[in-house]
Amino acid sequence: MKTRMSGILLHISSLPSNYGIGDLGPEAHAFIRLLSGAGLSLWQVLPLHPTSSGLNNSPYSSPSAFAGNQLFISPELLMRDGLIVDADLEASREQAEQECRAAGIPAGVPGNCDVAFGRVERERAHLLRLAYERNRGKLDNDTRFKDFCEVHRYWLDDYARFVTIKEEHNGAMWTRWPEELKRREPAALGMWDHTRREAILREKFIQFLFFTQWDELRRACHHKDIQLIGDMPIYITHDSADVWANPGFFNLDGDCNPITVAGVPPDYFSATGQRWGNPVYRWEALRQDGFYWWQKRIAHNLLLVDRVRIDHFRGFAGYWEIPANEETAVNGRWVEAPGMELFSAMSRRFTSLPFIAEDLGVITPDVRELKKAFDLPGMHVLQFAFGGTNPANNPDIPFRHTENSVVYTGTHDNAPTKAWFATAGREERENLTAYAGLEVSEENVCPILIRLAFESKASLAIIPAQDVLGLGSEARMNTPALAAGNWTWRLTADMARAERFQELSRWADLYGRHSRK
Repeated sequence: MKTRMSGILLHISSLPSNYGIGDLGPEAHAFIRLLSGAGLSLWQVLPLHPTSSGLNNSPYSSPSAFAGNQLFISPELLMRDGLIVDADLEASREQAEQECRAAGIPAGVPGNCDVAFGRVERERAHLLRLAYERNRGKLDNDTRFKDFCEVHRYWLDDYARFVTIKEEHNGAMWTRWPEELKRREPAALGMWDHTRREAILREKFIQFLFFTQWDELRRACHHKDIQLIGDMPIYITHDSADVWANPGFFNLDGDCNPITVAGVPPDYFSATGQRWGNPVYRWEALRQDGFYWWQKRIAHNLLLVDRVRIDHFRGFAGYWEIPANEETAVNGRWVEAPGMELFSAMSRRFTSLPFIAEDLGVITPDVRELKKAFDLPGMHVLQFAFGGTNPANNPDIPFRHTENSVVYTGTHDNAPTKAWFATAGREERENLTAYAGLEVSEENVCPILIRLAFESKASLAIIPAQDVLGLGSEARMNTPALAAGNWTWRLTADMARAERFQELSRWADLYGRHSRK
């Protein structure tokens, strides 16, 4: 964290594409070139794991903490590699154009519509099934595929079982499966592996495709001296392969349902708090295992990215536990967590801990102590910096930033800066105007906050793509506590032009963040 760097926050799903959702194909590689050309050296993405319409398409609610999102597999790269034929690709293109027409966007204009997850899921599943069928005969002798399955066996076997069992039981939660599968009886799992061998092999092949394409993208980033920053949710979705495979690590009752669930108390985002619904950990069981599961999870993330933002970091010091029968997060309680022991175990295994601690919200001395003990950078969000009657005491105001930190104008959970300013209170606007030294308006608030971020003492400055482009509420990625309508925003092909990002190059130069330095 000694080198001053800057970059963009943009999830893979938000890239332009001809196929209904951003993917790991040509537009992702073009974005790498765009970052490099603008003198930027960081690309931050959201979690890369599978999403589901049944889980509101959130990348923070996934059926796996290890698998890759099959929606990100690029049809164009499959075509390039001979895994599908032109007719398959044309069918996908037609499907995407239908989505655009349904959204009122002229057909034939690529990348101009938000993600329609349900249609994308069906289209991509069909395409990947075709890819498997066309290449099934080669897999028994494919050493790269065999090596992948062996290296990732510790999570891949159970994930493939989980997906295929779930599919055959019409998407039912694993707690509603037949008892012998729910309880993972060895004879039942052995029989499933035998009778559903092809379906299991197909799921492994799909993961092989994702990791192959992701590895190509990461190598392209490194070729341009771009670091990838990933995002790791602290908690695991109840209806996931991870909880099904490791129920003893989670606070579940005799029927495998959560006793208590995770969330946060009432805060800036919600008057009733946020009830996430994830089962909380049985930390004593994880401690007895030497935190092995956590260490494998961290190691896996570091195979994918160069740095990991740990979402809800404060949960490692103390977490908000809510009885599972409560509808909101109001009636919860704080519970101590063994963060010091966990990170000590990780520091013994890994030569460095390239983490970013998401330390927003209610931050207590134990959270600060945990960060300090392992020299972990925290976060500053400029949208939080100018409220109140005395912003000089606000830890997010730029002059209070520390070198070992990351500054953002906003995050994926915030409104884009233009929309934030439009609804900010008079006092907040006046404070920002006074601090910036010029009149701030909706038209100039984005460049003003970006410059404040770039001139900050924080080593890393990361700007959401929406703020670079000066977009408003129509481009919001997520509204916390809103169940539906999130995660759909995408760049259009016009927005992804390099010249739209060029002013960042001048500012990166001016404030010592240019990649050539």
